Amino acid sequence: MKLFSARQGALLLHRYVGLVIAGFLTLAGLTGSALAWNDELEAWLAPRLFRVAAPTPGAVLLDGLQLRRIILSRLPAADITHAPLRSMPARSVTFRVKGRVSPVTGERAVLGFDEVMINPYTGEILGTRKWGRLSWSAESIMPFIYRLHQSMAMGVVGTYLFGFIALLWTVDCLVGLFLTLPPPPKRAARKPWLARWTPAWKIRQDARGYKLHFDLHRAAALWFWVLLLLLAWSSVAFNLSEVYDPVMKKLFGAQSEEALLSRPSLRNMVPALDWEKARARGRVLMSALADRHNFTIQREDMLAYDSGLGIYRYDVRSSLDLRQRAGSTQVYFDAGTGAQLAVWLPTGGAPGDTIRTWITSIHMAAIWSWPLKILISLAGIVIAVLSATGVLIWWRRYRTRREARLLHFSSLEQE
Repeated sequence: MKLFSARQGALLLHRYVGLVIAGFLTLAGLTGSALAWNDELEAWLAPRLFRVAAPTPGAVLLDGLQLRRIILSRLPAADITHAPLRSMPARSVTFRVKGRVSPVTGERAVLGFDEVMINPYTGEILGTRKWGRLSWSAESIMPFIYRLHQSMAMGVVGTYLFGFIALLWTVDCLVGLFLTLPPPPKRAARKPWLARWTPAWKIRQDARGYKLHFDLHRAAALWFWVLLLLLAWSSVAFNLSEVYDPVMKKLFGAQSEEALLSRPSLRNMVPALDWEKARARGRVLMSALADRHNFTIQREDMLAYDSGLGIYRYDVRSSLDLRQRAGSTQVYFDAGTGAQLAVWLPTGGAPGDTIRTWITSIHMAAIWSWPLKILISLAGIVIAVLSATGVLIWWRRYRTRREARLLHFSSLEQE
């Protein structure tokens, strides 16, 4: 009786939570399928901004800090606090920019864009765009799809809303798995438990209509269950860190950020270390860190400056990284003294951070190249199918119950 009650409660929870999140998951699944191929689609949609060709065979790519200087010289109202240090052949380099703060008035200049694409061979500025702006231009399509995927293009409110939906989805994944498990047999002659669970993984050959929707809903969910749970919980990590971080830190631990969080807030501090000296200092600190933790540095990725805290962050891709496109092995140091303040290792630093790196990298299809991109794209379609079949199953059962009630009341009136 307890198991029966538990199953009934789980069924109600699965049914109504599924109805609440179905529309959101359909949107997230379909947009996520496209975002798995974000770089390829951006280059296809707007080749003039993202594709470049070497002017001569063996042409040398310009240094990232040199590209930063070129942009600032040509766009004097702009400021760049994140400088990509890696250039790729045949692809432009994208710099995030914002308006420069006037030293006289303290006001920030207003720009009509926040990204600048530059040719890493020639230093030619290829174009600009306002990331995420709703526009019919080809270069605006993928950023807007990303905004839909992350927050339904509703800003902070949408981000938290999707985080809450992701939390419900995580719970629903566990509840849904429980509902696929076979209940105890009613007869004395018991089949093995696994034999009774096996039909849940299959679609009956003669299934039509409601039976087909039910089998497809259950079987697809089981075959993709591990990936669906990973996508759900990693979505909580992206959108609802207020829930994800305390839970994972309590269970698995995390690398300390106390040295950064305790820094006093400044106001547009001009760093004593310029960008060239900061990169040199970052290289020294990262080399020492690699020796201590026994990892190899594969390439430089980013140098960033936080004027509010007076901190530089130097990023490399190392043997501890999983993501192929961007490295996240990081060292933080004081912009005045060069003193190291904190480090962050994507794997090997703390179990909680290693788990986060794995699940978020899989979520973004940032590892294992095209096989994972195909799998994530397929998972997005499966999520939409599960949402649609779940609603169809509910509607069929609701209509059946409603017709039964009407028939019952009709018979009472005739009596």
